Formats: sequence, structure tokens, C-alpha cells
Amino acid sequence: MYQALTFLHSTLRWLVLVSLIVSLYRAYRGYFRKAAFTKTDNAVRHWTATIAHTQLMVGMTLYFQSPIIKYFLNNFSTAKESFDLLFFGIIHSLLMLAAIIIITIGSSLAKRKTTSPEKFKTMLFWYTLALLIIFIAIPWPFSPFANRPYFR
Repeated sequence: MYQALTFLHSTLRWLVLVSLIVSLYRAYRGYFRKAAFTKTDNAVRHWTATIAHTQLMVGMTLYFQSPIIKYFLNNFSTAKESFDLLFFGIIHSLLMLAAIIIITIGSSLAKRKTTSPEKFKTMLFWYTLALLIIFIAIPWPFSPFANRPYFR
């Protein structure tokens, strides 16, 4: 089950990134072109949050199935000395949780705004903030914090 969750989590990462980038593109274009917030824009906003929440659920399940996390939690005093273990045990999970909370707040606030520019501006701010946090917290192959392959 662990390997299947790892593969799913790795694959969903790309869906989260693509949906955030599409949302930001639509928000940027809509805001600066003074366009109307369409049903498609609303659907993209909604699906971005939904995909992010799905990734969070898979990530939380993976967190409690991971042998790395089990070792980290059972041997905290020695495990905290390894930055790789510390990254996955605390940093990655907290930053990603924060990013999902930010996406949720942005989606919810954008949904409640009454004008199109307000909706686009809200999405731009909150989704950009979330994307920056996600880029920091993903263990890219080139990351100085912890690295994993692009696909697992």
C-alpha cells in the first residue's frame, strides 16, 4: 500500500501544480483584461481546491503509513539530527498543510466576492502564496532540503 500511495501522491503533485498554474493564469488574464468571472473560472477555482484537498488526504494517509515517518516519530531525539528526516517528519507536512489552508481560504473568499475583479484579485493573491509555499516544500530532485525524483 505504501508504494501505491507514494506513486499516487507523486502523481497528484503534478495535478495540483497544473491546476494552480491554470487558476493563476485565468485569474491574471481576467484581472488585467477586466474580464467577467465566468462559470469556467469558477469551475477552475473549485477544482483547484478539490484537487489540493484530495492531495492532502492522500498525503496524510501516506504520512501515517511511511516507514520514514514511523522511524522519525519513534526515534525523535536521534531522528531530528537528520535534516532529511526532519524535512519529511515536520517541515514538508506543515508547509503543505499551510498551503492547502491558504488555497481553501483563497477559494472561499473568491467565491464570496461580488465583482469579477475582486474574485480574480483574491485568487491571484491566495493561490500565488500557496504556490510559492508548495514550490518550497516539494522535494524536487534539485532541492537543497530533501530530494526525490520527479515521478515515483
